[in-house]
Amino acid sequence: MVLDQPDPPEAAGAWELPAELVLLRETVRRFMADEVRPLEESLPHDAAGAPPEELARLQARARHLGLWALSTPAEFGGAGLGVLGQVVVAEEAAKCRMGAFFPAAGAFGGNPPNVVLSGTPEQFDRYARPIIEGRAGRAFTAISEASGGSDPARAIRCRAERDGDCYVLNGAKMWTTHAGTAQWGVVYARTGDQGDRSGISALIVDANAPGLTKRPIPVMSSYQPYELHFDDVRVPVSDRIGAEGDGFALAGRFLVAGRITYGAGPVGIAQRALELAVAWAKDRVVFGSPLADKQGIQWMLADSEIELRAARLLIYQAAWNADLGRDVRVDASVAKLYSTEAAFRVVDRCVQVFGAMGLSAEAPLERWFRDLRVKRLGEGATEVQRMVVARHLLR
Repeated sequence: MVLDQPDPPEAAGAWELPAELVLLRETVRRFMADEVRPLEESLPHDAAGAPPEELARLQARARHLGLWALSTPAEFGGAGLGVLGQVVVAEEAAKCRMGAFFPAAGAFGGNPPNVVLSGTPEQFDRYARPIIEGRAGRAFTAISEASGGSDPARAIRCRAERDGDCYVLNGAKMWTTHAGTAQWGVVYARTGDQGDRSGISALIVDANAPGLTKRPIPVMSSYQPYELHFDDVRVPVSDRIGAEGDGFALAGRFLVAGRITYGAGPVGIAQRALELAVAWAKDRVVFGSPLADKQGIQWMLADSEIELRAARLLIYQAAWNADLGRDVRVDASVAKLYSTEAAFRVVDRCVQVFGAMGLSAEAPLERWFRDLRVKRLGEGATEVQRMVVARHLLR
């Protein structure tokens, strides 16, 4: 599925999605209703993705529908969705119990780490192409360290020293996703002076390289990140992406847009939670009348609807501007901050509407509550986004 970049809509309908994106949204919505949510009913409450045989079936179905390699540019064999298209998919794909960290149960694959697309043809053929073609699973990206997850450029201490035709990698990474199952990943390591943004290089590292050890980090949500330790891990210079010291500059092209799509998932989860809460309030009878008749409940539902509309519009605006090639650093921070915080508030209210049942594993709300708490930290904590916005206002 390759979609052309749509012309900007007329002002009167400025936030109506282009027709092709409405079609895409409906395709994803049907996939979720027909394939993903029925499967979830057979899985444990805190399942982390689908079992291998079911995942293979879902991915085959997704590829048949064109829901594959969505964010990978068309020239590399992907669907080439713009940021707005990715937002539409991310919101719908998150509307399941596993949606915060396993949207669509992991069915929509095919996207290698974007930075690899800036590499050599040999790197693309060896690492990226198998993922795009569905012959390999996801790769990991290792940026954050214990010394400063929200300011990785200055905090990176993991170091790669040149030794002939190899780098020798030493140090540790934290909060690395997919490291438990990935065959390789991109590690950002310092090859220049400490604190210098231009002194960081992007290295492709084999997940089974001698000297690399992995430890899962138990967290409050169902997803499990990893801590990686590098002890004299040798990485061929040919597996460096771009020039030495250009790693963070290459990553920066994708990190800002990533905040926008990251914020869309929580909106989808919270929207689904609100739909469940509305249905519950209509059916639940307390003190002789439906819960929905109580003004306190009505206002919680109304506030949730208002916040979700605002969050969605902020996400759409940031995505649209990104697709137009504008500088969206502030837009992305505003959208990510507001959407993750608003989604958490909405799910919190929905738990309250459900009462004790909202705390039970009988409903998905308590899992979403835990998962969305993590989302307020990922891709730059709320406080970091406020710093970005304040810096823009005061400079």
